[in-house]
Amino acid sequence: IAMNKSKLAIGLLVVGTLTLVFGTVIVFVGPIIIDNQIVKNLVIDPKNEMSYTMWKDVPVPFFMTVYFFNVLNPTEVLAGEKPMVEQRGPYVYRKHIQKQNITFHPNHTVSYLEYRSYFFEPSMSVGNESDVVTIPNMLVLGAAVMMENLPFAVRLMISTTFKTFKEGPFLTKSVGKLMWGYDSKLVDFLNKWLPGMLPSTGKFGLFAEFNNSNTGLFTIHTGKDDIRLIHKVDSWNGLTKLTNWKTPQCNMINGTAGQMWPPFMTKESTLPFYSPDACRSLEMVYQREGIMEGIPLYRYVAPKTLFANGSDYAPNEGFCPCRQSGLLNVSSCRSNSPVFISHPHFYNADPVLLDYVQGLQPTEDQHGLFIDIHPETGVPLNVSIRLQLNLYMKKVSGITETGKISEVMMPMMWFEENGYIDGEILATFHTNLVLLPMVMVYMQYCFIVLGLATVLGVVLLYYRNKVSRGAHHSKQSSYEVCSSLTE
Repeated sequence: IAMNKSKLAIGLLVVGTLTLVFGTVIVFVGPIIIDNQIVKNLVIDPKNEMSYTMWKDVPVPFFMTVYFFNVLNPTEVLAGEKPMVEQRGPYVYRKHIQKQNITFHPNHTVSYLEYRSYFFEPSMSVGNESDVVTIPNMLVLGAAVMMENLPFAVRLMISTTFKTFKEGPFLTKSVGKLMWGYDSKLVDFLNKWLPGMLPSTGKFGLFAEFNNSNTGLFTIHTGKDDIRLIHKVDSWNGLTKLTNWKTPQCNMINGTAGQMWPPFMTKESTLPFYSPDACRSLEMVYQREGIMEGIPLYRYVAPKTLFANGSDYAPNEGFCPCRQSGLLNVSSCRSNSPVFISHPHFYNADPVLLDYVQGLQPTEDQHGLFIDIHPETGVPLNVSIRLQLNLYMKKVSGITETGKISEVMMPMMWFEENGYIDGEILATFHTNLVLLPMVMVYMQYCFIVLGLATVLGVVLLYYRNKVSRGAHHSKQSSYEVCSSLTE
């Protein structure tokens, strides 16, 4: 029996030690295994069914929400008074994204065209596409600023052309027509006699060139050779750098295409991406940690320097000619039209811009842009990109349509592109990237605790037996001494 007990004790000691060693090994090896699985599953490869489908068809619900600034006092604006606007909307469109012409290259890059189409969602909107709003007429007021340095006689001729085609300084049209285009005899005339002057042919609308179009030919890294390069743009429309801007730094095509980023982010990581709509690379910075449906996230926001002018932030000098901070001059990629991008309601911009227009109330909550990202995988969980379209307008002598308009940066509309992971994708994401690593963490601690408990148990039993054997031996000795004395 004693022999069996000692064999059992040795066996338990071996098992306990192995369990302890196994638990300790998992502590060090576990994270490496998880990271390897993440790398394996993220690489852009048709074999990675879940991540490839997510990348190719973006099955996440995506929406574009549009707000117009309805001008309440157009007559007074022409007389030189301060514009007064009221925000109208939201007008919500479901955005469908699909990558086509996907071509893999031997140097671990992949090319594609991403097509986007928009479908109006009446149930999510306040109002309908038939709602009528008044905004500045870009064709007239934009052209006036573009032509202000031409000879006076030419300006008079342009003004006569506007009158001939009954084009005034303000447009009062339905949201649908302003968004997706309306017939304009002036546009037809310009496209016939001055081809290339306007960014689009056919109907003229603020988003006419967005619908059923692609964002250009992107070539990005698949991450197969180096996971740190995954999703990073190799070239766009064959270009590795832009030509719109004045400095090499501003012309750089940095970061990803703006949908996913490389994994294993830290709080020092930034989110750079190239935006064809903004004609430049943008970069977002870490703000705080958070949790969405049990999944840990990092929130990234736009730094105040994003649209700062060259005087406030020297590296942005290449995006000039600049106006006040908070405005990005995109005229160089918008047919020289005096169009500027900003945050909605001039959030984070020079306060003087708010003094020029009545009816704006910027708040971070409603007008700041953000991306919530899962730092381990670089996959965005919740995205909200908000931008405002502004027209620089002023009185131009010779073009009578401009009246006595005071120099003003006029907000026309702002839009938010937002999407979030939900449903089946969120459940799969949660299982693979939150629950499984958690189970592994608990497993390693269970093995360590179990191993320690077994080893300690065996050691305690051994000492207990040793002590009881010692006590038994001393008891027997005492008895023998007593017996000899009595004899």
